[in-house]
Amino acid sequence: MTFRQFVRLGFLSDLLLIMGLFKNIFKASKSKEEKQLPWIALHSIEQLQSIEQQSKNKAQVVFKYSTRCGISRMVMNQFISAYDIDTDIDLYYLDLLSYRNVSNEVSYKFQVIHESPQILVIKKGVVVAHASHGAVNGLDLSQFV
Repeated sequence: MTFRQFVRLGFLSDLLLIMGLFKNIFKASKSKEEKQLPWIALHSIEQLQSIEQQSKNKAQVVFKYSTRCGISRMVMNQFISAYDIDTDIDLYYLDLLSYRNVSNEVSYKFQVIHESPQILVIKKGVVVAHASHGAVNGLDLSQFV
């Protein structure tokens, strides 16, 4: 049966109803609000001094991420889903491809070998915990608050 024959037989209203249902189903799944984390962009070496100073009063977390890596994307999505918005930390995001020099300085300053994705927890000026790859999401940030 062609579309014209379908319309002539009076099924157009049924077709429109079905199309509307599909549209609503897919629209609902896409419009689901994404969780927004309180990211602070880390894009300069000068910020590392501030992170070190602020860590004396509150835990500072640096999330290093590669925008071209599938594992990084997966870990980031899991991290966002599991993150407790009420956790009292400063959460820095470092796009290591755009700011390779900052990533290198993070590794040097805090004495942690570079990996991606990677998370560092800094308190009192030193790294008290770090993890990379899938272990990022196994790190309980609430214990550092």
